[in-house]
Amino acid sequence: MTTAPTARIHPAWWVAGVTFLALIGAAAFRAVPGVLIDPLHDEFGWSLSTISLAVAINLALYGLTAPFAAALMDRFGLRRVVITALLVVAVGSGLTVFMTASWQLLLLWGVLVGLGTGSMALSLVATVSGRWFVARRGLVSGVLTAAGATGQLIFLPLVAVVSEQWGWRLAALGTAAAALAVVPFVAWLLRDRPRDLGVAPYGGTPADDVDPVRGNPARAAITGLTGAVRTRAFWLLAGGFLICGASTNGLVQPHFIPAAHDHGMPVTTAAGLLAVVGVFDVAGTIFSGWLTDRIDPRVLLLAYYGLRGMSLLLLPQLFATDIQVSMIAFIVFYGLDWVATVPPTLAICRQYFGARAPVVFGWVFASHQVGAALAALGAGVVRDVTGSYDGAWYAAALLCVVAAALSISIRRQPGPRPDGGGTALPTTPVQAAAGQAHG
Repeated sequence: MTTAPTARIHPAWWVAGVTFLALIGAAAFRAVPGVLIDPLHDEFGWSLSTISLAVAINLALYGLTAPFAAALMDRFGLRRVVITALLVVAVGSGLTVFMTASWQLLLLWGVLVGLGTGSMALSLVATVSGRWFVARRGLVSGVLTAAGATGQLIFLPLVAVVSEQWGWRLAALGTAAAALAVVPFVAWLLRDRPRDLGVAPYGGTPADDVDPVRGNPARAAITGLTGAVRTRAFWLLAGGFLICGASTNGLVQPHFIPAAHDHGMPVTTAAGLLAVVGVFDVAGTIFSGWLTDRIDPRVLLLAYYGLRGMSLLLLPQLFATDIQVSMIAFIVFYGLDWVATVPPTLAICRQYFGARAPVVFGWVFASHQVGAALAALGAGVVRDVTGSYDGAWYAAALLCVVAAALSISIRRQPGPRPDGGGTALPTTPVQAAAGQAHG
């Protein structure tokens, strides 16, 4: 098995491209909750707490599915898992047009779509970048992570306009169609491993294409967790990422639009602002991936969380009936910072956990979504009880300071990083876990 010297484009880039497309298709549903909270409340009379509970279930399952999805990808292959996940998302989103009771919202919007999108969560990013790339891993993980923001950019304004003009049901059907549209491309272009095409990973050798795991996927996921929880680094990463999820997917994504609407801003205008977050998120995440290949990832996380906390502290004073320069500044900054945390977090997971990094990162990402779920529900309750979202913004700002402290507390030791830049994180505290990972 050798690389094809005559090929202009390495197959790894085609795999990355179709993965990006699949993540965009799944992201269509990620754009829906913030736009549809008010329409569902107006039509059915459901409280914001009830609708937020559906969002919370979705976010929690989106994360908790990730480590098992990573193990399923090892066992059954990328293509099968991704196609199945897209179909589940389409079914769950499409059936919401028939719901008449809040428990159906919890089942379809919460459980079914949560499981589907969770199967294409950041574990897919970790798996593709880890299997197909040796060089440019940080950059590729940044680009693929940005796919979610790109999906938000594409679909959020569209969902808002369709919902306002023709109703939320047509918007839900549109997201289902978006997921279905990606399936043929995944079936055509996505391949499980470089060896399937007779090549080595990009920038690597055939030895870097490790043998697939042959075992029970659930057992592999649990084994990855039991090894990881013995390390201090895992708990610090998971704690920081829990707060990351609370301050982005759990708070800003579903509640920014209703909060802006509380201050008299039209829903379509607020949706447009949130879509601009997606524009700058693409640039910020790709740039963060580039930085991760060159700078100590702990320092990057310290900066990202600290600056995020400062911006959230200022947000309640920025809402108005129309768009102000100060709000545009917040949107631009928050977009650059939105998921810039992913590439450095994934890099630390690789340095500590080696071949088990996708599964371990799946558990770290699960903590991200647990935090998102708690914040999604908590912010809805705060709004119902106090009549304002201000308390939620201030609490998130304080938590971001905690996340910055947790991130910089991850130990390191001098020495070259495996990719040739920055400094290496230690392997001695996790030799036992690493032994299990390679055993």
